[in-house]
Amino acid sequence: MKFILVAAVASLGGLLFGYDTGVISGALPFLKHDFALGPRMQGVATSAVLVGATLGAAGAGAVSDMFGRRRVILFVGLLFIAGALGSAAAPALSVLLAGRAVVGVAIGIASMLTPLYLSEIAPKERRGGIVSLNQFCITLGILVSYLVDYALAGATDNWRWMLGLGAVPGLVLFLGMLTLPESPRWLAGEGRTEAARAALVRMRRPDEVEPELAELRTDLRHDGRLVPWSALLSGPARKPLIVGVALAVFQQVTGINTVLYYAPAIFLSAGLSSASVSILATAGVGLVNVIMTVVAMRLLDVAGRRALLLWGLGGMIVMLLVLAAGFAFGNGGWVALMTIPSVAAYVGFFAIGLGPVFWLLISEIFPLAVRGRGMSIASVANWGSNFIVTLVFPPLVAALGTATAFLVFAVLSVAAFVFTWQIVPETNGRSLEEIEAQLEGRVQAAPYHA
Repeated sequence: MKFILVAAVASLGGLLFGYDTGVISGALPFLKHDFALGPRMQGVATSAVLVGATLGAAGAGAVSDMFGRRRVILFVGLLFIAGALGSAAAPALSVLLAGRAVVGVAIGIASMLTPLYLSEIAPKERRGGIVSLNQFCITLGILVSYLVDYALAGATDNWRWMLGLGAVPGLVLFLGMLTLPESPRWLAGEGRTEAARAALVRMRRPDEVEPELAELRTDLRHDGRLVPWSALLSGPARKPLIVGVALAVFQQVTGINTVLYYAPAIFLSAGLSSASVSILATAGVGLVNVIMTVVAMRLLDVAGRRALLLWGLGGMIVMLLVLAAGFAFGNGGWVALMTIPSVAAYVGFFAIGLGPVFWLLISEIFPLAVRGRGMSIASVANWGSNFIVTLVFPPLVAALGTATAFLVFAVLSVAAFVFTWQIVPETNGRSLEEIEAQLEGRVQAAPYHA
């Protein structure tokens, strides 16, 4: 029970990640009106948070390796509070963009550090479900943001309230992390054995503490802490880096965040009657996202990571083709009715595959000596891709049409499916130390199946 409490508090970083990325979808129609935003500036307003996220992710690995996971997450809580309040109080567009960039830095750090912290405190037989708590909280945060957007759609200064309410979970995260232990793996890597033992005592049964501590020590004997960044490009870290960066890019170029950010605009273009109705439809999609993430949490430690990736990508491909075909025939009428369930199904398939599995895998596959930096590079690739796709989506739709945009996403999803089938390993049921030994060739890899 005490371990579940630790994991639940740490996962609030995911809730903030979800809320602050999702809230812009409902705020954007009102920002567009108040600041007279054209297609290009809509992309800038939406992607401002992504610039900060890329910068935050870039430094998160090295900083967390230096100062520890817990201290940096505490700092993230303060950044969320400052960025949310600054965005809400913004008197001009430039100030709003700066506030959203600060929120983005916090999101970038949290996106990498929350699954890292969870993976390092979780027992191996429950790691998939525990780390995917982060993804559950992301989807829950997105749903909450949609419901807040709908509830405040008719309020005065609605977008200010939408953005400002992100300070509340930021405060809860900060206060909650004050009570949590540091990662025992990080402590052991720093030579602080007694502190690592004390952290394990807070999260494990008495009979589990010494065996796990011994496993950490064994892993560290194979692992020099002071290794250069170049170590990521050779030896046992090279394949994890290829897998992590490729999945990071595929998670974005297959279209998920453009759908989440621009869902109300997509529904309006399909023929729904008003902004508030389209926001409500988007909230329904957010609910599907949460439900399917719960399904993924139950399956990750049973079906395995690879199988969920492949099934999820297959479903995404089908739904993207359906959406492309629907928009090719125009809008209104049956297209509007078809769009909502098709978008919901697309998001649902993402929620059982690329959504949770990407963040889980990058927290598992890197060697301890470069885990923080490896995850940081993968996270930068993720947020950089997110930024580019989000920035170009409105002009792409304006130039080529929504149908073509969905068709491009479908083709890229096929590429992701092929890469997963050929390259991505299975990590289910292995400790982090066993995964590292497998990738180094110190132990024989167990066979896995799609």
